[in-house]
Amino acid sequence: MSRVRRTAAAAVAVGVTASMLAGCGSLTLQGVPLPGGASLGSDPYEVNVQFRDVLDLVPQSSVRVNNVMVGEVEQIDLDPKTWYANVKVKLNGGVKLPANAVAQLKQTTLLGEKYVELTSPTGGPAQGTLADGAVIPVDRTNRYPEVEEIFGALSMLLNGGGVGQVQNIAQELNKALEGHEGDTRALLTDLNTLIGTLDSQKGNITRALDGVDKLSGKLSDQRGNLDDVLNNLEPGLSVLNDQRPQLVGMLKALDKLSDVATHVVKKSHKDVVDDLEALKPTLRELAASGDSLPKSLEVIATPPFTDAAIKPSAGGFMNLDFQLTLDLGKLIGLLAAPPTLPTLPASLPVLPAPLNTLPTAPLQNDLNKLAPGTTRPLLPHSPHAPGGLHVPGLGGN
Repeated sequence: MSRVRRTAAAAVAVGVTASMLAGCGSLTLQGVPLPGGASLGSDPYEVNVQFRDVLDLVPQSSVRVNNVMVGEVEQIDLDPKTWYANVKVKLNGGVKLPANAVAQLKQTTLLGEKYVELTSPTGGPAQGTLADGAVIPVDRTNRYPEVEEIFGALSMLLNGGGVGQVQNIAQELNKALEGHEGDTRALLTDLNTLIGTLDSQKGNITRALDGVDKLSGKLSDQRGNLDDVLNNLEPGLSVLNDQRPQLVGMLKALDKLSDVATHVVKKSHKDVVDDLEALKPTLRELAASGDSLPKSLEVIATPPFTDAAIKPSAGGFMNLDFQLTLDLGKLIGLLAAPPTLPTLPASLPVLPAPLNTLPTAPLQNDLNKLAPGTTRPLLPHSPHAPGGLHVPGLGGN
């Protein structure tokens, strides 16, 4: 009797469930929480993860960090613009991940369920903190290959690949290397050296590639100017082609000129050195004069005043125009020439008769008789020169 009651109760439960499902068409089992899921805590946060392909990942799948369940997949949508899969995951509030975290789609076992694995970045340092509403873009997501893909590649290798030709390849290699073991060993050594050198220059190679990339970018920006240059270069090349004989003749003349110049330099080398040696004392004296020469130029007569006479005042204005023509050859000649004395005239003027007949001896005697401390005029007073002597022809009015 109890068995009949249990059967009837089960039938009623199944009927009620069926009626509920029939009356609510949108009700599915995806919204029913599965037992044994991750504990989200009292303050979970959501993160959007973009995948190129999510395979057979379904909602309610687990999200793990270091193989520990810390959340679950809440929703999977398709982005109509990029055709990427947007996977919304909900994580436990106590889980702290960097803002540049990466996501991978993995599988528990060979035929197990899919789950999302969140890890810190391996190609650089961790930055920031993954917050609520953050997005992990598609360039930081990846997935592991499927078992079907592995079996498909293995099947292609075994059936249509070169596995059956391994023996023939080994035999041909033995024939090719027979008797050339030393050369092969030297080749491998050189290859090892080459690869080691390339590895040590990895930074320089990277910088060179970056420089080439920047150069290509600059050339791309200047593409219009380059097109104009190339289009306008043809007329110039045509002119150069027409003047090719003249250019060849010019180059031949330059070749002859270089030979002559070389010959002249070789022949005049000693004379040039001697001239420079002779010029050395003059240059040394010029250097020793210091600022005497510039200061002497300040007193050159500049109508109506000299440069030294013009003293600018504060707040005033002054226009100055100075032009100096300096001939280095004449200057060196003047400095090197010996000093010249003034030339006396051929005939001196004859003194007047009264001066020629002055009594010099009595006058000297009179001077000897003067007592110390007294003065006496040497010559008679002249009315034409007050207080002095008037000499006709030498001065006075």
